[in-house]
Amino acid sequence: MKLGELAGLIRSKNAGPFQLTFDIMFDREDKYRRVVAAGVITEEWFKKTYGIPEGEIGIYYYEPAWAIKVTIPRPVPSGDPLDTDVYGGQQYGPLVNLEIP
Repeated sequence: MKLGELAGLIRSKNAGPFQLTFDIMFDREDKYRRVVAAGVITEEWFKKTYGIPEGEIGIYYYEPAWAIKVTIPRPVPSGDPLDTDVYGGQQYGPLVNLEIP
């Protein structure tokens, strides 16, 4: 099953001009627990998928809201001439197809 089939919401957005944040939210506790237990949302996955150096990835589990938040540095600052997504809202795509065992 894919993360996009389990999560009620997957989104990305700016967390200031130098960071992106990903929110993964669930509408049921069992779905949240399944994804957490699978252990596939890792620094290694974000490092490989987004080319982020180790130690610069924050992964936070917020059980009361059945949510996972991940924060990574932006490849270029928001609004930079090389920036292709000023608001960071299009960066969540690879998460949707992440396989959950």
